[in-house]
Amino acid sequence: MFDALGPYKVLICRLSAVLLLLCLGSFLFAHREAFGLAQDRPYIAAVRISGPVSPVVAEYVTEQLVRVNRENAAAFLMELDTPGGLDSAMRQIIKGILGSEIPVVVYVAPSGARAASAGALISLASDFAVMAPGTNIGAAHPVAIGGGQKAPDDVMMSKVVEDAAAYARSLAARRGRNQDWAEKMVRDSLSISADEALKHGVIDLIAEDVPDLLQKLDGRKYFRADQAKVLTCQGASVVFATMDWRQKILNAISDPNVAYMLLMLGMLGVFFEISQPGVILPGAVGAIALLLALFAFQTLPVNYVGMLLILLALVLFVLEVKVTSFGMLTVGGMVSMTLGSLMLFEHSDPFVKLSRAVIASTVLVTTGFCLLVLYFVVRTQRRKFVSGREGMAGLIGEALTDVHRSGQVFVHGEYWTAFSAEPIAAGEVIEVVRLADDMRLEVRRGNEDSSVRPTNLTSGSDKEVGK
Repeated sequence: MFDALGPYKVLICRLSAVLLLLCLGSFLFAHREAFGLAQDRPYIAAVRISGPVSPVVAEYVTEQLVRVNRENAAAFLMELDTPGGLDSAMRQIIKGILGSEIPVVVYVAPSGARAASAGALISLASDFAVMAPGTNIGAAHPVAIGGGQKAPDDVMMSKVVEDAAAYARSLAARRGRNQDWAEKMVRDSLSISADEALKHGVIDLIAEDVPDLLQKLDGRKYFRADQAKVLTCQGASVVFATMDWRQKILNAISDPNVAYMLLMLGMLGVFFEISQPGVILPGAVGAIALLLALFAFQTLPVNYVGMLLILLALVLFVLEVKVTSFGMLTVGGMVSMTLGSLMLFEHSDPFVKLSRAVIASTVLVTTGFCLLVLYFVVRTQRRKFVSGREGMAGLIGEALTDVHRSGQVFVHGEYWTAFSAEPIAAGEVIEVVRLADDMRLEVRRGNEDSSVRPTNLTSGSDKEVGK
């Protein structure tokens, strides 16, 4: 078969050789470190965190830390601008930093950025804490889950504050930073500028930008297992990593307002599909939105009592059409949905709380939508039948013969066999009561004034009765 190719044999051989060399080159490049082919020029792996420290961010940072430790990067740079975040996510990142073999640099940048709350403790845990001019750090006082402020919660909050203060002191002591100021950031919610932080030994450096940062870090010492090591940044390239598609989606929908609206959209879609079976599109969109909302809820402090109250609200809206409540079920649904929305995310940090404007607008729109759908459903159910057995009732026609036990009538352009409870004379207007099982019409004497008499009729004896 190969001989049959004739003059193309040489060309095919050359193309095969080129493809083989390309594959070999790609393999060697991908595994250049294992074969000792890595460039001598060091590189610094970097990530950029701009926003709350959520479980998604914590997963992303720790994954990158594991990867760069495996690849033996010169250092790991975390460019930080955060208002804070969940305690569990913060501690996950700090565990990754403390367990890293390569040095970790936290750079609070650009100018105007902040390392507040959880961000302050992450900075304290780093090998090198650096800030850009015009940034601030601190305000690390813990907040209560659920926002309780009653006397019994004060004892628990005191324990939480003591734990956070001790944690901050231990991190500062491990990195040789000012323990007293670290504790003040927790106990007194102290927030200080970059210059003050450098003056009081909370951070190590102030750098204008990343090149300035690398220049100032070059040759600095850090410790691993009580052994001093030197960070080499001269000529290093900074490679920023990005989240994968799953993390990007989860990070986008982990915003409480987005997750809440996805939940409501999902419930409305399913509700519409149940109210009007066979429409398909609302049900499909609703199911996708519900799954995305549940996916986002794994990163948020969800109160499931709040979710049940929202479900109860939709049930009350549906019952409004079945039960005569004079609007009380609708009012109950609105109250239940409002309370459920307020309770849905039990955290007092602003970035984990639902916007009151979002709650108000969503409750009003959802209530209005449900009532509109129920209105059309009720109107459809109460609409008079226009076809079939039920559609015959109430039609007006004319008796072609005398009708009592039997007779013939003309109704709806057709001839029917009919019977009535009282005698009806030929030529009188009749009204259909029902279509009997034997396909005969039960009729009664109609109202002469409101009827529309059939026209162009000939004598019933000259016509064939159709039914």
